[in-house]
Amino acid sequence: MEYRVVPFAASITQNDGAGKAAAQLQSLITQHAEERWEYVRLESVETNIAGSSGCFGFGASPSRTVSVSMIVFRR
Repeated sequence: MEYRVVPFAASITQNDGAGKAAAQLQSLITQHAEERWEYVRLESVETNIAGSSGCFGFGASPSRTVSVSMIVFRR
């Protein structure tokens, strides 16, 4: 069995509802289904983004943890 994992980030505005995000996810699933990939699940992956020390401490930023959504397909 083969697996494919692709990132997913819905692009919605403050006035859009969850329906627009769902439609974007559905579109991506349909696109991959046309290539015979079967949707398995939506996973959340946490990763750490390193901070920077800035220039002589000015503009320094701390490291932070972010969550990224990934769609898993198989065939």
